[in-house]
Amino acid sequence: MHLKEKLLTPLATPSITFKNRVVMAPMSRRRSRQGIPAPTAPLYYGQRAGAGLIIAENSAVAANGVGYLDAPGIYNEAQQAAWKKVVDAVHARQGKIFVQLVHTGRIGHPLNHEGRAPLVAPSAVQAAGLMRTPGDIHLPMPEPEALSTAGAKALVDAHIQAAISAIETGFDGVEIHGAHGFLPEQFLHPHTNRRTDRYGGGIANRSRFLLEIMEGVSAAIGRERTGIRLSPFAVLNDLPAYAEEAATHRYITNALRELDTLYIHLSSQPLNGQPSISTEYIQEVRRRFPNLLILAGGYTAGSAEAALQAGLADLVAFGRPFIANPDLVERFRHHAPLNEGNPDTYYQGGDVGYIDYPLLSL
Repeated sequence: MHLKEKLLTPLATPSITFKNRVVMAPMSRRRSRQGIPAPTAPLYYGQRAGAGLIIAENSAVAANGVGYLDAPGIYNEAQQAAWKKVVDAVHARQGKIFVQLVHTGRIGHPLNHEGRAPLVAPSAVQAAGLMRTPGDIHLPMPEPEALSTAGAKALVDAHIQAAISAIETGFDGVEIHGAHGFLPEQFLHPHTNRRTDRYGGGIANRSRFLLEIMEGVSAAIGRERTGIRLSPFAVLNDLPAYAEEAATHRYITNALRELDTLYIHLSSQPLNGQPSISTEYIQEVRRRFPNLLILAGGYTAGSAEAALQAGLADLVAFGRPFIANPDLVERFRHHAPLNEGNPDTYYQGGDVGYIDYPLLSL
């Protein structure tokens, strides 16, 4: 099976054309002091513009949504100006780039927030685990403040405003982070959502926060520029499995079909030696959702091609291989070996382990 059959061929939609089916997955690299992407971020992303689509790392829509130390935001002018340089670098190399918009909710620490803004969440349910804070000090995540109904709506609006800012900055689109145990998934999950207002209770109410974001962003910037990342069954960030999880995600998938969302990006995680998202579930999403489907989770060139050939996906996202291989698409094209990444520099290290991985010499 030749890789060029599908993985490296273009994909055209009425609104956007991808030069290949290889997506650079959004990966937090935590090199954004005060939430401002690093001066070398344009080089980092520009080096990787061979991807059919780059989804830039999750960027906070509000000061209290940053979560991790030195993660970027897109809620103020300094952050947006830095992101514009990234966008320009990718476009100069004929790349396409979306940005992933995030609010991490209860996952974080006020010491990592501008103005030490407190953590907020659907309900006051503390997350287990430690968070790295300035000085390389790891502290427990505090109990979050429960959002009022107006406060929840304000964070829906913050996502919409961040999407507008992203398009004004030059991004080709946005991906809403509805995955990995962050705020939208905290609303979906009965463990973290114990509310009794319009954002709590049954599946429709728990899904409302996420779907209001999708509806509002689609209206503001166009549904053809709006994607979403979901991670059903992944049990990340202290969210246990729950009885209504499959039913909740069916409800969301049907709603996204009605909204005509550009794509769903499914993030699978290793769970007891198996992918958290089964082939059967992917096939079900394909039946329910006619638009683009991106799969992520430990794919190789070969397994990505197989997924495309089987009709399971339209595009396949690669994470860590893109950290160590800025020219990943060319390496796939030439069946070249891949560089090994250095995990010690994934989330720290300045330019070391960021922009200095060697390119293929042909």
